Amino acid sequence: MPEKEVLLTLGGLKKLEEELEYLKSVKRREVAERIKEAIGFGDLSENSEYEDAKNEQAFIEGRILALEKTLRHARVIDTQELPDNVVSLGSKVTVKDVDSGEELTYEIVGSLEADPGEMRISAQSPVGKALLGREVGTLVEIQVPDGTLRYQILSISK
Repeated sequence: MPEKEVLLTLGGLKKLEEELEYLKSVKRREVAERIKEAIGFGDLSENSEYEDAKNEQAFIEGRILALEKTLRHARVIDTQELPDNVVSLGSKVTVKDVDSGEELTYEIVGSLEADPGEMRISAQSPVGKALLGREVGTLVEIQVPDGTLRYQILSISK
């Protein structure tokens, strides 16, 4: 079964590459040192430091494998090639909540890059899906667990 393509912005790709490099070059060494120290404490059957370090090592190795797989299947979206007048992956979209009058600016990103606290929303999220392919001035209605959001698109930038 072919692997699913992972869409990323250039910034998202760099962030994943930096995390992978950090895990390989820094965290692996740190955990190996902790394991070495814990072995020095003696009896491994009742050595919680050793057990904790081995668990962390397993987590780090799993994360490294996941990142490597993601990067193998990554496709970077060149935001400069996308139309400026239509919401697409990599777009920054300013919307106005029609009901409250509040203005919000979202960046539409791939699912691995999403960070709602930073207003970076996945293109696969309800809001992201509703905004994709739309133009300035468009009114969109979005079904969310709390009801229906009504947003008007005010601007789109890269």
